[in-house]
Amino acid sequence: MVRDIITYPTPPSVEYGTDVRVFNEEIISIIQDLKDTIEANSLDALAAFQIAEMYNIIIIKKGEMSFVSDDDGYLELINPRIIRSSDKITTVEKTAYFPGLSATVQRHNNISIVYEDRNFQQHSLKATGAEAVLLQRKIDYTFGSSFINKLSKDEKKLFEKKLEFGSDIAISESCPTTFKRDYILKAINIIMIAMALLIVASLFISTQNSLESMWSYQLYASYGVLGLSLIYFFYAQYEGKQFTSCTSCQIGNIIGTTVITLIKLTLIMVISYFLVNP
Repeated sequence: MVRDIITYPTPPSVEYGTDVRVFNEEIISIIQDLKDTIEANSLDALAAFQIAEMYNIIIIKKGEMSFVSDDDGYLELINPRIIRSSDKITTVEKTAYFPGLSATVQRHNNISIVYEDRNFQQHSLKATGAEAVLLQRKIDYTFGSSFINKLSKDEKKLFEKKLEFGSDIAISESCPTTFKRDYILKAINIIMIAMALLIVASLFISTQNSLESMWSYQLYASYGVLGLSLIYFFYAQYEGKQFTSCTSCQIGNIIGTTVITLIKLTLIMVISYFLVNP
C-alpha cells in the first residue's frame, strides 16, 4: 500500500527508532508499504519513520546502487547501525521531508554499517560516495532526525530562511550589496553633477549665446535623467524580484531612490531656470 510521506513541519512520531525484535505480519506489511511508496514517488530509499512507523527499518531501491543484490531489486536494512566512517565531504542534499528545498551538509565519504535481514542474520556492508551519503541520510531518520540537525550554524540560518519562504530560489544567498541597476544610478548621478557644475559655470558667463547653449544642455540632460530614472525604476523592481528573501526592503529602497533623484533634478532645473536660462 502506498503511504503518505511525512513532511515538514510534522515531526517524527518518536525520538528514536525501535529495533525490530519479532518479524511478524506487521513488519512484513511495513516493508511492503515502504517499497510501494518508493515506487509511487520514484525515490531511491525510505526509512520507516518517513511513513510514520517507529521501527528501525530502511529500504533501498536497487537502481544503480552496487550493494543492492536482492532478487526483488530492494535491500532491506533491519536495525542498521553505522560502525565506521571516514573522509568528510560536503554535499548538497534534498529530502522528501523538506519538499523542494536543499541544503549543504557535511557527511562522510566512506562508511561501514551492520544490519539484519528477515531471519535476523547479521550482515555488513561498506559504501562510498553517493551510496554512503544515501545511507547516512536514511539512518538519520532512525534517530528521529533529518539533515537539518547536521547543518553548520550559518547553513542552518540559511535553511531556516528557505523554510520561511518555502523556496530554494536564490534564498541560498543573502541580498547582494551591489546590483546591475547601480550602473544606471551612477550614470544619473554623473549627469546631475555635470548639470550642477554648469550652474556654477554660468555665474561667470554673461554672453547670451553661451547661456542659451547651457540652457539647452540642461534641458536635454534633464530629459536624459528622467528617462534613465524610469528605466531604473522598472528594471530595479525586476532585478529585486530575483532575491525573494529581501524583496520588500528593496522595493522601498527603489521607490525612495527614484523619488530623491527626481527631487534633485527638480531643484537643479529650478535653479537653472533662474541662473542659466537667458
